[in-house]
Amino acid sequence: MVKLYKILFFNSMILGTLIAISSFSWLGMWIGLEINLLSIIPLMNSSKNMLSSEASLKYFITQTLASLVLMLSITLMMIVNEFITPMMNVPLSTLLNSALLTKLGAAPFHFWFPEVMEGLNWFNCSILLTWQKIAPMALLMNNHLMANFIIIIILTSLMVSTLMSLNQISLRKIMAFSSINHIAWMIAAMISSFSVWLIYLMIYIFITLNVTYALNYSKINLISQIPGMLNSHKMLKFSMMANFMSLGGLPPFLGFLPKWLTINWMIIHNFTLLALILIIATLIMLFIYIRIMTSALLISHNETKKINFKMNKFLGFSLNLLAIASLASCTLIFSLL
Repeated sequence: MVKLYKILFFNSMILGTLIAISSFSWLGMWIGLEINLLSIIPLMNSSKNMLSSEASLKYFITQTLASLVLMLSITLMMIVNEFITPMMNVPLSTLLNSALLTKLGAAPFHFWFPEVMEGLNWFNCSILLTWQKIAPMALLMNNHLMANFIIIIILTSLMVSTLMSLNQISLRKIMAFSSINHIAWMIAAMISSFSVWLIYLMIYIFITLNVTYALNYSKINLISQIPGMLNSHKMLKFSMMANFMSLGGLPPFLGFLPKWLTINWMIIHNFTLLALILIIATLIMLFIYIRIMTSALLISHNETKKINFKMNKFLGFSLNLLAIASLASCTLIFSLL
């Protein structure tokens, strides 16, 4: 049974994000971020699980530090605009962007992200991977983005996500580094086109919710648990494979569409080399996703009879229909744009 206070704080979290992205002033945006932060901490915290308490404390300290840096940069920018030369806006704008990227979890400000993910349940992980990305990214778009700084962030996020995912056995940490990889793509889409960024964000949220929904109901936390859990549930195995391939951007799955659009717009805006680096890094991430599903394909367990879990078949089918039948939808959507 869902507790009443969790419903209250969940609605408050949504309200904080909406305030942040719809505000006309930096102070209003900061207030929205703070409402969002103070609402998600009670959702993360649990008296029954010490790991979630530790994760919520780490998240609170990191986000508070980022909020302080954000407020400091906003205050200094207001003083600079009044009394000092506007040339000082460049380092202050970089400081403000760094605070937002820390809230987002982009490398090299990512150190808190995998550790917090490891201590949360899949429901809170899905919130952290999806909804919590919206407000910082919307604020990044409202700020002046220095090309050299943003390119460094993109390259660092790609390098960290690919290298750190190679030796992971925890699916939560793999999803965290996958999110960092997709953050690099979304920032690249952001400097090219607002509409492409929005399409990328929406499809990423959809696919991530599919994956976390399946992992939550099958109670899978480690790669080694996948064969035993999925071999007796063929439809769940097929849908999870489709979503992992979609998360990697493999054609013809749905996740290929936003990457296709991003590469197209980056080449138009003369970011050809950066697009090539993004593609190479994505191939490494795709290898990691294939490694996750290979064990379920090749290994057969006799323990599957002992494992029993109930999953809403209609909801699971509805969520995965677009990802599975995405060859026609990708081609159709791209031809309409």
